Amino acid sequence: MSGQTDAAVSPLGRFVNALEEMVIAYILAAMTVITFVNVVLRYVFNHTILWGLEVTTILFAWLVLLGISYGFKRTAHLGVDAILNIVGPGPKRVMVLLSALACLVYGGLLMKGAWDYWAPFAGYQRTEGRIIPTGFDDRTRDQAFYHTEQVPVPFGGEFLAERFNMGESYDKLPRFIPYFVLPFGVALMLFRIIQATIGVLAGRRDSLIVSHEAEDAVAEARMAEN
Repeated sequence: MSGQTDAAVSPLGRFVNALEEMVIAYILAAMTVITFVNVVLRYVFNHTILWGLEVTTILFAWLVLLGISYGFKRTAHLGVDAILNIVGPGPKRVMVLLSALACLVYGGLLMKGAWDYWAPFAGYQRTEGRIIPTGFDDRTRDQAFYHTEQVPVPFGGEFLAERFNMGESYDKLPRFIPYFVLPFGVALMLFRIIQATIGVLAGRRDSLIVSHEAEDAVAEARMAEN
């Protein structure tokens, strides 16, 4: 039973699905267009878009982090299932649920770390506590004035200055905007892990990984070629 057909039955699930796929598609399109235009400008007109490389790097980071949650949604993450394949359905289900629980715990730790890293750049407070958040640290240093190296502010400069930088305009795009993918991507990953765990409990999927299915797909592709 594959998780690739694990449908989103709730309005929230459908909304997240549409948002996720739309953002990933736009990121891929933007990376392709910026890179192509930069190559043409460089080799044909001896010119370059100064912020092109930095924007492409930022978009690639967004793509990677959003791709993690998308992988859970599509059951596309590779894993070792040697033990899962030799035990019965009951033990296998227990082991899959234990692995899902481990993923949730790990995701929770990532969420705390992602927030604590991003928050100062947006003028918010880090959490207290080494593992479990116990509150917010009012000693957090405001780093909202940090900006990117070359990326200009496309729009909303006045609002960003008033809301995040005490009225001082940004010379370049503030860092908290590209860094926002950290808490956003991890939160989306946690949502997908919870969704996958519910799918296992409901019997709509039997694993969080795709290793043996990937091997089958490769074998089928080879047979089709022959």
